[in-house]
Amino acid sequence: MGVTAGAGGGADGRRYVPIAEHGLIGDLRSVALVGTDGTIDWYCCPAFDAPSVFASILDADRGGCFELAAAVPARTKQFYFPDTNVLITRFYTEDGLGEVQDFMPVDGESSEPERHRLIRRVVCVRGSVPFRTRVAPRFDYGTRPHTVRLAGEVALFESGDVSLALTATVPLEADGPDVRGDFKLGEGETAVFALDKVGGAVTPRHCAHTEAEEQFAATVAYWRRWLAGSRYKGRWREMVHRSALTLKLLTYAPTGAIVAAPTTSLPEELGGERNWDYRYVWVRDAAFCVYALLRLGFSGEAEAFMRFVSRHISPGDGKQSGPLQIMYGIDGRTDLTERELTHWEGHHGSAPVRVGNAAADQLQLDIYGALIDSIYRYDKWAQPISSDQWDDVCSLVDWVCAHWDQPDEGIWETRGGRKDFLYSRLMCWVAIERAVRMANRRGLPADLPRWRECRDTIYRRIMSRGWSEERRAFVQYEGADVLDASVLMMPLAKFIAPRDPKWLSTLDALTEDLVSDSLVYRYDPRSSPDGLRGDEGTFSICSFWYVEAMVHAGRIDEARLAFEKMLTYANHLGLYAEEISHTGEQQGNFPQAFTHLALISAAFSLDRALG
Repeated sequence: MGVTAGAGGGADGRRYVPIAEHGLIGDLRSVALVGTDGTIDWYCCPAFDAPSVFASILDADRGGCFELAAAVPARTKQFYFPDTNVLITRFYTEDGLGEVQDFMPVDGESSEPERHRLIRRVVCVRGSVPFRTRVAPRFDYGTRPHTVRLAGEVALFESGDVSLALTATVPLEADGPDVRGDFKLGEGETAVFALDKVGGAVTPRHCAHTEAEEQFAATVAYWRRWLAGSRYKGRWREMVHRSALTLKLLTYAPTGAIVAAPTTSLPEELGGERNWDYRYVWVRDAAFCVYALLRLGFSGEAEAFMRFVSRHISPGDGKQSGPLQIMYGIDGRTDLTERELTHWEGHHGSAPVRVGNAAADQLQLDIYGALIDSIYRYDKWAQPISSDQWDDVCSLVDWVCAHWDQPDEGIWETRGGRKDFLYSRLMCWVAIERAVRMANRRGLPADLPRWRECRDTIYRRIMSRGWSEERRAFVQYEGADVLDASVLMMPLAKFIAPRDPKWLSTLDALTEDLVSDSLVYRYDPRSSPDGLRGDEGTFSICSFWYVEAMVHAGRIDEARLAFEKMLTYANHLGLYAEEISHTGEQQGNFPQAFTHLALISAAFSLDRALG
């Protein structure tokens, strides 16, 4: 994927690189987005949900960035060092070829666990290439001023209680609050930039060429060692493994949390208001992630998330809507107050930019099914859950039995009022059904007569009130005649036989109403108002659910074509945002865990069906 670099940055004309024109690096604590022009324009330090340091993806002038590119016009290409999350951006100039190798060291045995380091190694591969860098941090979402102190090849940026040290093997010069550097490399020559969070016991430390080489090798070895644990040997190995590596990047190692996406407020529609902060642990998204990683054989991540569940998502915290909040901070905190950053213009002028998420206070009954299903699979595929964990499951199921018939905001977090959503009912059925299975398989104590009666009541309610004779389909909510792609989960959750006549009729209706050249819309906001202005793109997780539903329905050729088409919408690195626009552009927060876990699941199902 190529762009022309060397046009300068920020207000100089670069403005906004499209969402899809980015790669992702990270250290299992935070990530950075690196544009195809070599600019880091999203980085929160030291954690996913910390205030941003570089955020020019949300405000080209005031967000801050770390530019590093050829100082002359160049074509660029970007790729991952094979089987790793080490990103390489190449610059093809008239006089030579250079590359920037971007990575964040991951080392569980580090003697300095508090050193959050980002390394950018520049190499001239052929000929000679002049390079230019500008490092312009903007602390606390661009609201807090900073000072810069320059001593030789070390620049210290200080702002309140956050300090960053930039070390370089080439000369740097101060430029107001920023630091700049111009240098030229001949064939075989390298330059190294290292950005460290400093403070406490962590002091600025130069990153010599030899150390950069060692860190590069160690980081490559870490990712390859991790990926070697994958059991997937199917047809779409490269895409599945890229999705797995991406899901791993979205895990927060200190707690086992898994974020929905590492960004905030990337718009679902350019110029629209559907801009949300996804840097938190959605119970639903994280539980589905556990399922996808378990299928691949990665039980360590599942175990870490189960510890997070036991520690932070405990029943009985006194909330009126029940024992579970729908999302948590990566450290388990429950206060995720939403506010708008009114001083930022948003990506391509798509305001508002939001921090925090008011949906944390919503009632979304489906999360119980997602969570208990992931516990069921962990118990079955990884290791048996403990007696304390079973007590927690029983408390959750008892609560679901008492509250499943409440209207709620649903999986899509509608801000248009609570309804009796079919998907919420479906996943309440899943919660009870999986718990019954666990109790039966392991002989665990449970109020099985009550659970079974409630499970069967939900089933009959869905079959009677969730079915529309007029549409010959299962609908979005009770009494409605509008369709919703979330019902694609009905056969995937084993609620209905995948070739049941009612289900096949529903699949046909969904295809007619919500599918556009294999891409699937969540629902039609015009016929089902969600309390927000504007339209949105097709929802990529739904497109992969559609593939899987067609596989189970025996429509293998259609499923395979739809899957192959979906793969063409990935970016140049195999990454997906949340949605795809009507012109094929990536929209929404990027990359999105939901999409990548659904890709893994669809690839598994399709592989099995093809034999």
